[in-house]
Amino acid sequence: MKTLNKKNIIGILVASVGILLFLSISGCFVSEKVAAKGGAQLWAENCQRCHNMPSPSTFSPDQWETVGLHMQTRAQLTTPERDKIVEFLKQ
Repeated sequence: MKTLNKKNIIGILVASVGILLFLSISGCFVSEKVAAKGGAQLWAENCQRCHNMPSPSTFSPDQWETVGLHMQTRAQLTTPERDKIVEFLKQ
């Protein structure tokens, strides 16, 4: 069995930092994409793919908040996505 020497450990640390940096930067691009989309577009992309949505007047603003929290988990939405969709539905 080969043991890790100082050079191997430094290489592993550098690679790990590089991977974390890449993931952090790529996460920013996703956030920018979400920021550029409105609630109606996010609703169409995320909600209508599984079911037809009821009319926004079907629920009160408070009820839409609850529906948004429930669907965030089921549809794996980010908090900014959920907030934009709920605001669209409450209008």
